[in-house]
Amino acid sequence: MIGAIAGDIIGSIYEHHPIKTREFPLFDKGCRFTDDTVLTVAVADAILSGRPYIESVREIGQRHPYAGYGGSFIKWLHAPDPQPYNSWGNGAAMRVSPVGFAFSTENEVLAQAELTAAITHNHPEGIKGAQATALAVFLARTGHDKETIRQRIMQDFGYDLTRTIDEIRPDYSFDISCQGTVPEAIIAFLDADSWEDTIRNAISLGGDSDTLACIAGGIAEGFYKEIAPDVCRQVEQILSPDLWKITVAFCARYL
Repeated sequence: MIGAIAGDIIGSIYEHHPIKTREFPLFDKGCRFTDDTVLTVAVADAILSGRPYIESVREIGQRHPYAGYGGSFIKWLHAPDPQPYNSWGNGAAMRVSPVGFAFSTENEVLAQAELTAAITHNHPEGIKGAQATALAVFLARTGHDKETIRQRIMQDFGYDLTRTIDEIRPDYSFDISCQGTVPEAIIAFLDADSWEDTIRNAISLGGDSDTLACIAGGIAEGFYKEIAPDVCRQVEQILSPDLWKITVAFCARYL
């Protein structure tokens, strides 16, 4: 959870100014939380409270109107009768990591991941991206090794995870689709040897940096378990009090 949020915050300044290097300060003075964090926390809130995902996402999303939402999501967020809009965007995957931490079986994780996505991203690729991300978090936190995670995600979702970060980086560019984001974020984790290394891999691709790092960071937290205390302190300082309160409550229950 905090691993995903920290990834979003660290990647926030590179979303519109992408870089192709792993050498950068983890927390720049311009770092902020974005829609990735707001909606991740909203999913966590729904799990904690038992409310439908749509209620938490709309309430908390409206509470943070300047987080950087996409145009279609903004319309949905304020619609009197919100309906899913068949999106295949990576917004389905960026907010789903709490599902991988909170539920105890693969079937539950896959079902709940679909529910989190389908309120907006009901395109098959949107559902697939959310499920693949949530399953990767679940497998990572339940003790599976990286090769098992690689093979399961390739087998179940058809993503090509045989590439390396160094092979992807030269020709990779900004991509908001699940199919162009989720495999690369998972590879950022697979090619790393720590949570921080994962974040540096994800951002170095030069794409949708905050979302790549958010997705990869959640998986890495599941695998490596601990997030450095200084990273947690930075997250606390940057988050608004309401988002931090939910984050702490979720971590206390599930992590």
